[in-house]
Amino acid sequence: MTERDSHYATHGIDTTSPHGFGNRVARFIWALAYRLLFRPSPRNMHRWRNRLLRVFGAKLHRTSRVYPRARIWAPWNLTMAEHACLGDDVDCYCVAPITIGASTTVSQYGYLCAATHDYKDPRHPLIPMPITIGAQCWLAADVFVGPGVSIADGTVVGARSSVFSDLPEWVVAMGTPAKPVGTREFRHEP
Repeated sequence: MTERDSHYATHGIDTTSPHGFGNRVARFIWALAYRLLFRPSPRNMHRWRNRLLRVFGAKLHRTSRVYPRARIWAPWNLTMAEHACLGDDVDCYCVAPITIGASTTVSQYGYLCAATHDYKDPRHPLIPMPITIGAQCWLAADVFVGPGVSIADGTVVGARSSVFSDLPEWVVAMGTPAKPVGTREFRHEP
């Protein structure tokens, strides 16, 4: 027993995992598949990675793209619509379901965090909270999306922003916390 475990036991704090044995076994098997089959795959082999993710329960449209350096914690909690994209080095911590809409891109180094902890409880239990990102959104480089957040259709979130609460549709948002700074409008070419 470690010093930490001894301290928790002395104070009656339960440190057992909130995840059942089956969940932990599935994540272990996924970690092996990720390391051996997913991560080393060439960048353009999106269909191969999609197939592998589907074997582990992900719901992906055949045209969605997940790049080889993206990290997915539990594929069975990931849903991606047509032409949705997870860039390299995106960390998809899908303890709870994460849904990504059609033609939405989560750029490199993004972090989708679908869980938090109850800091008021001495056991610090995990609280899974789903994330929903609508269609035609763009989350630029290094955007953090917190637990329980919904980002509506068409929204753009600027680089290095942190999204802690829901964002409305067709806005451009930035900052920490991310706030709308304008509306998203397309140029009309003559």
